[in-house]
Amino acid sequence: MDVGAARFGRLLPGLRDRVRSAAFLGLDMEFTGLHSAVPQNNQPSLFDSPAERYLKVRQSVQCFTVTQLGLAIFTKENSNKYVVHSYNFFLFPSTLGVTDVEFTLSASSIQFLSHHGFDFNKFLKDGIPYMNEVQEESLSQRLSEGSWRVCSAVGRNVMKKAIDEVTRWIVAAEEGETMTLKDLSGSHMLEVQLVLRQALQNVWTQPLEDSEVVVKKVSLQQRRLLENSSYDYCRKELILTSARGFTNLFQILVEAKKPLVGHNMFMDLCHLHDKFYKPLPESYEEFKRNIHNLFPVLIDTKTVTKSIWRNHRFPRVSTLLEVYEVLCSNNLNPTDPTGPVITLASDCSRYAEKKSPHEAGYDAFLCGSVLLKSAHLLLHRVTKCSDTVEADPSFSQYLTALAEYLNKVNFIRGGASSINFSGEDVPSQHPPPLVVRVRGWPQMNERQIYQELKALCRFDVRRLSENQFILLSNKFKHVRRVLRNYKHHPHLQISVYRHWRHSPRVNCLLQVSGIVALWSLLAFVLGGRPCCSS
Repeated sequence: MDVGAARFGRLLPGLRDRVRSAAFLGLDMEFTGLHSAVPQNNQPSLFDSPAERYLKVRQSVQCFTVTQLGLAIFTKENSNKYVVHSYNFFLFPSTLGVTDVEFTLSASSIQFLSHHGFDFNKFLKDGIPYMNEVQEESLSQRLSEGSWRVCSAVGRNVMKKAIDEVTRWIVAAEEGETMTLKDLSGSHMLEVQLVLRQALQNVWTQPLEDSEVVVKKVSLQQRRLLENSSYDYCRKELILTSARGFTNLFQILVEAKKPLVGHNMFMDLCHLHDKFYKPLPESYEEFKRNIHNLFPVLIDTKTVTKSIWRNHRFPRVSTLLEVYEVLCSNNLNPTDPTGPVITLASDCSRYAEKKSPHEAGYDAFLCGSVLLKSAHLLLHRVTKCSDTVEADPSFSQYLTALAEYLNKVNFIRGGASSINFSGEDVPSQHPPPLVVRVRGWPQMNERQIYQELKALCRFDVRRLSENQFILLSNKFKHVRRVLRNYKHHPHLQISVYRHWRHSPRVNCLLQVSGIVALWSLLAFVLGGRPCCSS
């Protein structure tokens, strides 16, 4: 189900009830970009520790924004049946009273979204506003001071047109007469009312459904009475609720503390923190603590399925949709007919009829479905020897089967296999690094080394010294191939990296130690010579 600003307010109470009664939630997000090109070394690297990668991602998250958030609400019914309500929320940063939000568009990301049918009109024209706690505090203060303003150029044009219409009408209008302003979006309905009330002391406004606002000419005494009544739709708390937009649902998710499921969800969690909670902190450890407090149970299906592939002969596939299709096939577990039944709710049935990969609501549905099927596979294989598989396992039993994966979010190409939001990160088991010594090719840099090797295999490259570079790969076969093919190369001498032999710091320390030892020996020899008698 697609949800924009026009429908969001009406759906929010029902969403609150569904989240509270859910077994767990599937999540996926789409962005205007992934990795910022500034600075140049901001791309992910196998050399990255989790803390280093976090700082890179933090820079990118500050540049880009969320275009679409998918939320799949999985509710358990009888006989291991789960009913799914899957929503596709189009989002756009709030423009009400906050500093105008700037964000970057990555050409490749926009092209990717367009290729998969993303509706940019819904994003731009009907995106649900949102803000984090810092932005909300700023708006609250400006509303109290009466210093808020309309940030967007489109909003200012809408305001000007509304003021022109009302000022022309009010000259001849009698007290009690009304007029209607039409074709206003959700955010503009509120902004128009605030601007008109601020500019004209003898009008009152009231919103109607279908993007309309009624303007009434009143006396100053009536105006004061209406401002202090409970029927004022522009009270400060209501303005803040409207400006928060999707953040209201985010707060419901946080309060519900339901297990949150994603696929390669590190970037999603960073955006959740930055856009709806607080700007991302500089400290990686603080970020981990904050996320764990917000969502105590995280499950990354990429982490789960990677383990299943290694330990349970799971067919190796790359995309989330391929993982889902493999898990749905009868070939994977033909002896177990008791798997979970997953049914899309009637008002969200579009995904039952058509595949929509890389649409956030569909991918959120896939995440939750992959979780259930993976958990059932693990539970079945753990218990099959004792014949204790239940026909209707509870979701808590599934969580027990998944215990070793909880709160471990997949870490793509880096110095850890996963980010552990409830403990210490576990280092990756990479093949040994290689060292390249360049001879006879002056002025070589990391890019040239990469270009030289990329036809053979893929390595991340980092300069070690003026004529030496370190290579890292995540595949043992690539290490073996390079060592074999470059064994007799005239310009590149490649060998396994040995810290004691190749580290510039160790070499420097050995040189200094050697010099100190030599001077000590000389001092001993010279100081110990017998004096000649005169």
